[in-house]
Amino acid sequence: MNEKEAEEGTVAVMPKQDLSWIPVFFKKRVCTTFVEDSFSNGGLCQCGATRDFHPSVALGDYFSTAIVCHWDSTQHSSEQPTDAYGELEFAGAGKRHSYFLRFSSTTDPSRVFDFMREHWKLRQPNLVVSVVGGEGRSKVKSWVRDVLKQGLVKAAQSTGAWIITAGLREGIGRCVGEAVRDHAPAVSSATFNKVVPIGIAPWGLVHNRQQLVNPEGSFPAKYFVQNATRDSWCLDNNYKAFLLVDDGTVGRKGGEVSFRGRLEDHISRQRPGSASIEIPVLNMLISGETSMVEALDTSLMNSMPWLVLAGSGGLANLVSDIVENVQSASVPVLGAEKEEGTPNVELRERIATKVKKYFPSERDMDKLVDKVLSIYQKKDLISIYHAEGADDFDTVMLKVLVQASKQRVSVTTNPYVDELKLAVTWNRVDIAKSELFNGNIDWKYEDIEDSMTDALMNNKPQFVRLFIDNGLNILDYLSYGRLEDLYNSISDTSLAGTLLQHLLDERKNESSDQTCRVSVYEVCQLLEDLLGEVCQPFYKSVLKVDPASTRRKALKKVCAVLKEDCRYRKVMCKHPWLCLFLWAVLQNHSEMAIFCWEMCGESVLTALGGCKLLRELSKLEIETEAKLSMKELAMKFECMAHDVFSTCYQTKASYSYKLLIRKSHLWGDATCLKMAMAADARFFFSHDGVQSLLSQIWWGDMERGTELWKLVLTMIIPPLLYTNLIDFKKAENAEESVMAPPSSATDCHYGETVFSFADIKHHEGDHEDSNNIRRLTKGTAINSQSKKWPFWVSRWKQYWYAPVSSFIGNLVMYFIFLFLYAYVLLVDFKQPPPEGPAVSEYVLYFWVFTIVCEEIRETFIVGSKTFSQRLMLYVQDVWNKFDVLAISLFIAGLCCRMFSWSFNMGRGILCVDYMVFTLRLIHIFAIHRQLGPKIIILGKMIKDAFFFLFFLAVWLSAYGVANQALLYQYDPSPDRAFRRVLYRPYLHIFGQIPVEEIDTGKYWDRDCTDNLTLINEGKEPCRDTSHNWLVVILLVIFLLVTNILLVNLLIATFSYTFSKVQERSDTYWKFQRYNLIVEYHSRPTLAPPFIILSHINLLIKRNLRKVPSTKIHRFAVELKGRDANKLVKWETLQKENFLALENKKRRGTDSERLKRMTSKVDSVIKQVGEIRDVDRRLRALESDMEYCTSSLQWIMEALSQSSTVKSTKAHPTRKAPVISASIEK
Repeated sequence: MNEKEAEEGTVAVMPKQDLSWIPVFFKKRVCTTFVEDSFSNGGLCQCGATRDFHPSVALGDYFSTAIVCHWDSTQHSSEQPTDAYGELEFAGAGKRHSYFLRFSSTTDPSRVFDFMREHWKLRQPNLVVSVVGGEGRSKVKSWVRDVLKQGLVKAAQSTGAWIITAGLREGIGRCVGEAVRDHAPAVSSATFNKVVPIGIAPWGLVHNRQQLVNPEGSFPAKYFVQNATRDSWCLDNNYKAFLLVDDGTVGRKGGEVSFRGRLEDHISRQRPGSASIEIPVLNMLISGETSMVEALDTSLMNSMPWLVLAGSGGLANLVSDIVENVQSASVPVLGAEKEEGTPNVELRERIATKVKKYFPSERDMDKLVDKVLSIYQKKDLISIYHAEGADDFDTVMLKVLVQASKQRVSVTTNPYVDELKLAVTWNRVDIAKSELFNGNIDWKYEDIEDSMTDALMNNKPQFVRLFIDNGLNILDYLSYGRLEDLYNSISDTSLAGTLLQHLLDERKNESSDQTCRVSVYEVCQLLEDLLGEVCQPFYKSVLKVDPASTRRKALKKVCAVLKEDCRYRKVMCKHPWLCLFLWAVLQNHSEMAIFCWEMCGESVLTALGGCKLLRELSKLEIETEAKLSMKELAMKFECMAHDVFSTCYQTKASYSYKLLIRKSHLWGDATCLKMAMAADARFFFSHDGVQSLLSQIWWGDMERGTELWKLVLTMIIPPLLYTNLIDFKKAENAEESVMAPPSSATDCHYGETVFSFADIKHHEGDHEDSNNIRRLTKGTAINSQSKKWPFWVSRWKQYWYAPVSSFIGNLVMYFIFLFLYAYVLLVDFKQPPPEGPAVSEYVLYFWVFTIVCEEIRETFIVGSKTFSQRLMLYVQDVWNKFDVLAISLFIAGLCCRMFSWSFNMGRGILCVDYMVFTLRLIHIFAIHRQLGPKIIILGKMIKDAFFFLFFLAVWLSAYGVANQALLYQYDPSPDRAFRRVLYRPYLHIFGQIPVEEIDTGKYWDRDCTDNLTLINEGKEPCRDTSHNWLVVILLVIFLLVTNILLVNLLIATFSYTFSKVQERSDTYWKFQRYNLIVEYHSRPTLAPPFIILSHINLLIKRNLRKVPSTKIHRFAVELKGRDANKLVKWETLQKENFLALENKKRRGTDSERLKRMTSKVDSVIKQVGEIRDVDRRLRALESDMEYCTSSLQWIMEALSQSSTVKSTKAHPTRKAPVISASIEK
């Protein structure tokens, strides 16, 4: 049974033979000595059972019976294997099964607790609330029921608590069960299952207990409850488990008290999960009788805290009264001698007065007073809860437990540490803020460290924020060893846990060490698998692994490092918030990830990185709910990246451009544009700032508004380049580089100069020997050492190095290539050698050869990745697959056309290949604002058409086979069968219906025969007229389904796809436009076939001159030192402005206003409660003052009548006006 089933409350039924060990470990008690009860006339034993119920051995021991006057469980009963355990089904209740177990009262509580956790799979509690009292017949007050329902159960649900009562349908036990039942519909099943009600009842008191007896266990045992509307000693069906304590008695109360106390003491010494504190146990007293005094006293001796519900009646009223109103010392009487023990005597008298007030009919009054006095002496462990108090019930519970923990802490320990740990365990950040971090407590790092770990592991970001706001330095906290602990705390059932475990298994197989745990190496591999080639691997430098090494070598190196002392685990993380961000994102912890993002630097890139990780994880996730939550969080991060960048762009456009293309050391040299492209962040690309940068790169040093015809005309007539036909961006002076004027209203508003494409092109263009990149700041000149070109050369470079010029050149040359290809196929396609090929065909071969060279350069030469990585990256592009297909078909057709026997085949292949080359033109439409989205629509419609063709093929095959078999009894020709089964029904859809052939009532002018010999020789068979009516009906049905249903279904699907894409057509176009700009920015300037010159130039530069290529970085600028720090600080400032604005908007919402109003009302209620408390204390003070006044008055009267002391002055008298004034004051 897994944890998920346990949380859902399901019961795992195990085979009975597997449970035979239960009677061996757990025993029941049976009375072995009949001790006659003097009030039963010899019919009952003092154990409560009748004479007939006892075995013969117990009745035959006359000697023991004669000398024993008091029955004792340990002496007069023996243990036998238990015969009542398993699952319990309440007949007619319709609820899940409960668990039950009968065992001896002397059983070790640790064995029972382990049985509940391991066998019953009960969730380990964060808190145990033991409710006692009120088991009598007296009716429980209505406000007590409200406290149980709205206070106790709600607090238990928020903390994940066990509620322990007697579990019977009477008194408080019944009220708690009903409170749990009524609270269930208000919360989800996962939240409700955090509350585990457990009943601990004496076996001999349970009604209908014989229904539970089965020596082999009951799975389940059917339990019938009678008189459900009245109190009874039946088990309550609202409890999840029952511990039936057997002390050998029948019909007697109190047999479970001793075991219950020992079990609570044992639980209080356990720790819940990864928490750093023991499980807190709180006893709650409601009403109660005098028989519970001894149990209360015993529990207080074990330092168990108690919460008493004042006003609930009985013992609770007595305890609350003596704790609040009885003072341990009184004012000494003047002239009286100080005798030893006088205060204790007076205290006992006061307590005796209180006891007589609440229990006037108690027989053994002295014994009860002694017990109450003993309870009073430990009143520090007792807290009183008033229903009209201002604090919530869970807040009161927390304070009670902390007050008890303060009694046990040492002098050197901060007494508030346990309170903080409890607040973290219960996830009550409001209590921590108001009670612990209000400025009155001096917190040290050592006090918060463990609680910080608990908050991280248990996904409590509000506490993490609270600790950071109150001085915890994350740089001193997060080491690589602690980071590994956080990753090892990830659940194995989660997706991240499964992936990490799979990578850990690989390392275990390599190192043969089965005890190793998840290290940063597995995290590194997981991030590398998810992020791909967007950035450099994380954490490899920590493990001293070469980033360029293969996975096999890296694994061997890591195994060797981890076998040593692993000193890296003591090293503090260089970027702790990024490490925590990645850890939270991998677990899909939304709030924690967002908080870590707020604390991270480089917020735009970090948000895009989180978006990329989540979208990759969502592809691997199987569960629908988790997949949707990952996609929602990914979209949220994309929106945050968009909004923060929007704030940056509105503030200073030039800095925002640098933000997009800056290489981040935090993310392994990744850039925002590269990460956004990998994360499929269409919404981010649709931002005007991103498009403005792309437009500047696209137009280069030319003005963005240049007409297209001017570019084409200049390409045809190159001398026009040196005229004013095309406007280029003007330089401010001859010594400055080409500077771009403000490209938008934003730039004009802020008066900043926006850098142009030349700034990037000079840095990363293919002409590495040209100008060095200048600083991307306002008014910075070119490096004085850069080479200055003549005007005609620089103008030529400005025109041809712009991607738009390269695009137009490639477009024009591609049209010429298609024209040449069509000319060869239609006019000049000669026979195989030696007659052919023609000169034009040789030119076509050379042209395709240059295209192949460019594809090879783009795939295998450009970039620093390995061969396999570059190949995989190349294949991911759909248009690259088109290029490979076109080139492969061309090579195949070229080889076939060179031989006579395959000439026609080669011509056919080349004709098909021309279609592929022509369809490649669709890619060029991506640059057009209107036609670009149509490419997306076309691709989605093709996918929709495949599903339509599946349904159509079903109907075609069904109708075609049936139609052919009904029309022709025998036709062995495969060619005719294929045409009539598939091809002819397909033509029916478009209206081509051969009525003369299908309808035998029509004349068919065609020769046919019924001779089988002629038919086998290929003659047309005659039609069968016996099923003509059925053929016509099938034709009508086929046309109805295909032409009306399926075709309209296809049209509706296409309409939905078109409208869905058209709504976001601008976003789609802006996203795919980036790919086209990157492609033509990275391509050589010349187009095929002249591109071979650029290839030769590159070959000379790389191999002979050894000039390194910087174009592999594409849109990437590396900033260092002061510039990098300045940009990071500026981005952080803009993020803070964005968060402040979002917080202001959120505070303006109705929900936040309502929360603030509720908080204020709660504060007022709390102050009113404090005023009531002050009023109560003033009343007590007034009573004491009246006592002192009367005592002094008595002294004065006694002295005035005494002859011993004589005074010449009269005694003072009261002045009414003065007293009245003081009272008014």
